[in-house]
Amino acid sequence: MIRLKKRPLIIGIVAATVALGVGAVVVSQRSRHAAHERATYYCPMHPTYTSDRPGDCPICNMKLVKKDPERANGPTGQRANLQDICYMHNCPMMKPGQQCPMLVMAKAGEKVTCPICGTHVAEAAQTQATTSGQGKKILYWTDPMMPGYTSDKPGKSPMGMEMIPVYEENGAPGAATTAAPEGYAPILVTPQKRQFIGVTTAPAQQRMINKIIRTVGQIANDPELYQAQQEYLQVLRALEQAKTGTMPEVTERAQRLVDSSHLRLRRLGLSNELIDEIAAWERPDQSLLLADPSGRVWLYAPIYEFELPLAKVGQTVTAEAAAIPEKKWEGVIRSIDPVLDPATRSARIRAILTDPEGVLKPEMFVNASIQVAAGEVLAVPEEAVFDTGTKKILFVDKGDGLFEPRDVTVGVKAEGYYEIKTGVDEGELVVTSGNFLIDSESRLKAALEGMGGGGGQQHGGQ
Repeated sequence: MIRLKKRPLIIGIVAATVALGVGAVVVSQRSRHAAHERATYYCPMHPTYTSDRPGDCPICNMKLVKKDPERANGPTGQRANLQDICYMHNCPMMKPGQQCPMLVMAKAGEKVTCPICGTHVAEAAQTQATTSGQGKKILYWTDPMMPGYTSDKPGKSPMGMEMIPVYEENGAPGAATTAAPEGYAPILVTPQKRQFIGVTTAPAQQRMINKIIRTVGQIANDPELYQAQQEYLQVLRALEQAKTGTMPEVTERAQRLVDSSHLRLRRLGLSNELIDEIAAWERPDQSLLLADPSGRVWLYAPIYEFELPLAKVGQTVTAEAAAIPEKKWEGVIRSIDPVLDPATRSARIRAILTDPEGVLKPEMFVNASIQVAAGEVLAVPEEAVFDTGTKKILFVDKGDGLFEPRDVTVGVKAEGYYEIKTGVDEGELVVTSGNFLIDSESRLKAALEGMGGGGGQQHGGQ
């Protein structure tokens, strides 16, 4: 009877223990579920980095952003059924001349703001495709990852990607305002890819360009030119005496000697104006041999063939000598050699410097510079121009993601800019960064079209 009385008590203790265990399991599961629902923070520039608390990204020091649980479901969740849109916006935090580094991703039809600057980005029910295509005829649909693939209706491509529309003025053959250079074709680049490859643009505009020609010259020690000047002065005097006589043949012979001496001076690099000036001298220029007491010295400096069109008689030359720091001398170009040196592909300029202190000695080396004022010209950054060897190409941003290749004629290159003579109009935007990838996409599209890949079909450049 005693054992029968204790059994209900034991059964009650066991039941209570089981109930406590079940309750602990439920509490544990709820705790784990609550931990799972805990907020997650991520870096907008490095989405793979996450944290369970706010703070800064250890990679770029950007403020971590709270992740929306509804959008963190991954490919198998709700996000897989909705289109992600990249919204470009004028972020007030971006640096001047640079694109906003923030890719704002949103579900189709969602109102979003930039998590970095808080700028309102897009209204509900507005997507990149619909806003850019209002009032435009859709030619076809294409997969940006499958070159040449087109469809007459929206949907997914064989690769499972959402296809994008190609509009009439963006993708139709001949839509560009200027014929594309041979081997190139206009391409479309989506805002996502444009930002990913770092495309930047700059306007073609009028600007003052000053080019500096730099060279290394030396103070002249030229006995040959000294003797040629002396010979020229002697034959001039002989000609004057012959003209006073009565023998025409003597005068004719003296004239031939003058012409021959004049030609020699031209071959040595003197201009006609300078030779006429020498004709009035009483003696040759002694500064070609020794330092002249008057402070007059001759500077000889080579100018390469491609810079010769910029060098003119009368331009100012500035010289500096390493042996005499913080001292400069100025002079004027008096002549330029009429014949190139075949070994160096250069021609010498001859300038007269003023050296009242007499510190410059013959055969002394100096650094010379010539500032050439090209004036106000239409110019683009030199990064925008591709030199293919046979022509020069740049890409013009026509808007709506269309980039058009142009064959251009350039002039002076100075101060980081190219003078544009033909091919681009003032105010047009030219690509200055990311154009290597655009160039390769343009060539690929032209090659595909040449092989019958389909006129107007878009490819991976989108």
